[in-house]
Amino acid sequence: MSEHSIPARIYYLVFATLLLLTLITVEVAFYDLGILTFGVALGIACFKAALVILYFMHVRYSSGLTGIFVAAGFVFLAIMLTFFLLDASSRDWQYQPDSSGFSMVRPS
Repeated sequence: MSEHSIPARIYYLVFATLLLLTLITVEVAFYDLGILTFGVALGIACFKAALVILYFMHVRYSSGLTGIFVAAGFVFLAIMLTFFLLDASSRDWQYQPDSSGFSMVRPS
């Protein structure tokens, strides 16, 4: 296995990008984007995860087989998230505006 030397400035740049994306996530949390709130938060989180996987786990400079296994993990995650969102959207949860959030009580 050959060693690939990555300059320290790349790590600092990725770290600064992760901090910036964290600040953006916190800032977005204060805005009501409606149905897009979950998508925006998930998109930022996936981008941050991709940066960590590519640079801190050295997948960017690894063999193609490693990339295939990482991609398979993301496909599996997408399948699980799809099933979770389909299940959660099909439930008959009742929104109670006087309390905080959703209740597991079925409407009568």
